[in-house]
Amino acid sequence: MKLQTPVDPERLTGGISYKDSIVVLGSCFADNIGEKMKESGFDVCVNPFGTLYNPVSLSNAAARLFSGVPFTGDECVEMGANAGKICSFSHHTSFARDTEVEFLENANASLSEASAFWKRCSKVIITLGTAWCFRFNETGETVANCLKRPAAEFTRYRLDVQSVKGILSRMVGRNPDKEFIFTVSPVRHLADGAHGNQISKSTLLLAVDSICRENPSQCEYFPAYEIVMDELRDYRFYAEDMVHPSAQAVGYIWERFLSAALPDEERVTYDAKMKLFKASRHRNNLL
Repeated sequence: MKLQTPVDPERLTGGISYKDSIVVLGSCFADNIGEKMKESGFDVCVNPFGTLYNPVSLSNAAARLFSGVPFTGDECVEMGANAGKICSFSHHTSFARDTEVEFLENANASLSEASAFWKRCSKVIITLGTAWCFRFNETGETVANCLKRPAAEFTRYRLDVQSVKGILSRMVGRNPDKEFIFTVSPVRHLADGAHGNQISKSTLLLAVDSICRENPSQCEYFPAYEIVMDELRDYRFYAEDMVHPSAQAVGYIWERFLSAALPDEERVTYDAKMKLFKASRHRNNLL
C-alpha cells in the first residue's frame, strides 16, 4: 500500500560540485538550502541582500552583483511603522540599521564581498517565491520589500509568464559563464489567497520550464515545490505556521537535491565534511 506520491527528480546534468563556487539567491527556502550547503562545506554565498521573493528583485540583485556599484544615500529609505530604521528597497529588513551611515557601511561591505564572489562563481541557484510584486508609486521601482511603509505608497501587480521568462532570460543571457539551477519555493504565500498563490506558483513554473527547455546547457530545474506538494503533503512536514516546511522537510528535500545534483564520487567528501561539522557543533554545545 503506497502512502505517498513519489517525485523522482531527474539527475541534474550540471548539478553542484565541491569544485564549484555557488551563489544562492531567493526566498526563505533559499536560506534553508544555503545554510545546508554552508554546513556541508561548499564554497557558497547566500542571499547577500537578504531574502528575496519576486523575479524582478532577484534579477536586480544579480545585476547589482555583476556591476558591484555601491549603494548610495539616495537609495536609503526610512522604514515605516515607527521602526526608526534605515534600509533600502533592494534589501530585506534584516539589513536595516539605526542610521544611514550604518546601513550603507553594512550593505556595501556585503555587496563588495558578494560581488567579488559572483564574478568567480560557476553555479547560481535561484529560488523563486512569488510572481506578485509591489511597485513604489513615487519612482515606479519594483521593490524587494515594502519596509513596513503605508500600503498607499505601493501598487501591487502580478507578472505574467512572458514577463517572468523575459526577466530571467535576460539574467541568464548576461551571465554566459554561469550555470543556473532554478527552483520554485514550496512556501505558500497565503496573503495572496489560496487561488492567488496557485496562479503565482504556476506562472513561475511555466516561465522556468520554458527557460530550461530553451537553454538546456545553462539552465536546469529541481522540483522542490513538487516534492513538498505531492510527496510531503502532510502537515507534520510543516512548521507551526502551517506554511513553511519543517526542519525535517527541509532536510528531506536537501537529501533529494544532493542525490540529483552531487556527483556520486563526491559523496564521500560530503559525508566527511558533515562528520566534521557535527563534531564541531557537539564541541560548541559542550562549551
